[in-house]
Amino acid sequence: MHSNRLMPLAAAAAFLAAGAARAGEPKKTPELLAKGTASYEMNCASCHGPGGTGDGAAAAALNPKPTNLATGKLKGGDKPAQIFATLGKGVPGTAMIAFTYLPEEERWAIAYHVAALRNGAKGKKK
Repeated sequence: MHSNRLMPLAAAAAFLAAGAARAGEPKKTPELLAKGTASYEMNCASCHGPGGTGDGAAAAALNPKPTNLATGKLKGGDKPAQIFATLGKGVPGTAMIAFTYLPEEERWAIAYHVAALRNGAKGKKK
């Protein structure tokens, strides 16, 4: 009987925790996406390439090679909040540094841009 009463509480707690995890995530707007595209081109494309496929000008000199952001498996996850977290931590053992010198809004903008690259790649698959 106790477990039946705890189920709604557990569901409510999970719902609240999910909302709290997204509390700092800004709304995706056309302006934020445009900012993300510009910042990606300036900060990420030299390694990951303009389309995120890991073929940037600096990629040949890197070991390990940059991740294909469009279709590859992202170590930290591929949701915007997970991409944002990776931008804040970097990826140990790779050339992917922590981009904490960028303002949070700009890191969110890049995260949304990378998510859009992934969604665009999914739309091209048949």
